[in-house]
Amino acid sequence: MDQQMDQKSMALSEPRSGCPGFTNKQGQYLAFIWAYGLINARAPAERDMQRFFGVTAPSIHQMVLHLERDGLIRRQAGMARSIELLIDHNCLPVLQPCHSVKTSVQRY
Repeated sequence: MDQQMDQKSMALSEPRSGCPGFTNKQGQYLAFIWAYGLINARAPAERDMQRFFGVTAPSIHQMVLHLERDGLIRRQAGMARSIELLIDHNCLPVLQPCHSVKTSVQRY
């Protein structure tokens, strides 16, 4: 059973044929951009990514610059929420939650 799980996790982390290579972290950012656009019908702002991933604004900006430099996304200068994916969404990994869900409901 453990061997099957190892094979599945390896298959998920390996790039699919015809898909560009990117790191796991880059894949999560790309998956977030795609999912955010699907849900909200617009591209995310860097602040939206910062809130989701729980990292600093400079970290988000550097990641966006790297994704753009690597040809995975495109942005329009001077235009807010202009991030556009340049790869097929079928190449993206499953978006993993970054934070535990916080609730004000008391447990029983």
